Amino acid sequence: MGPLCTTSQLDNIEREVAFAQTQGGKLLHGGKRPENMGDGLYYEPTIIDCPGQNLRIIDTELFGPVLSVIRFKDEDEVIRLANDTKHGLAAGIFTKDSARSIRVAKAVRAGIVWVNTYRVVSPIAEFGGFKGSGYGRESGFQAMYDYTRPKTIWMNTSDEPMANPFVMR
Repeated sequence: MGPLCTTSQLDNIEREVAFAQTQGGKLLHGGKRPENMGDGLYYEPTIIDCPGQNLRIIDTELFGPVLSVIRFKDEDEVIRLANDTKHGLAAGIFTKDSARSIRVAKAVRAGIVWVNTYRVVSPIAEFGGFKGSGYGRESGFQAMYDYTRPKTIWMNTSDEPMANPFVMR
């Protein structure tokens, strides 16, 4: 794991992990700056078992190595939980059932979904999210629409008035 970008990002992650524990989250792994890393902006990979969707950390984009875990009973519940967020940049699905992975991937409102893999991006595939995260799209063919403004201009370069364009010639 690499360093975080700023001291304030590291401080924010520490605050959010600590606050999650006051809300009933159980720290399963990590949760602190690693020892022997000096003054680097490092934070241990962290897993928090969350008793419900109401913990603030569930709906907070930390941009750090923190995984908030919620237990679920069935496919319908996990889809509901995944979509009950103000964000929608990305989602990860891990299952041995290929049909289930397709159903869930289609139902989850996220701009990119990884199935049985970790973060993969490509400059030829569009990237962006839904709702409060990932406005617009980057990369891929979609980028041409996002970074251009098509416009049609009809111009008469003559000094003569233009003939009626609706008369067949």
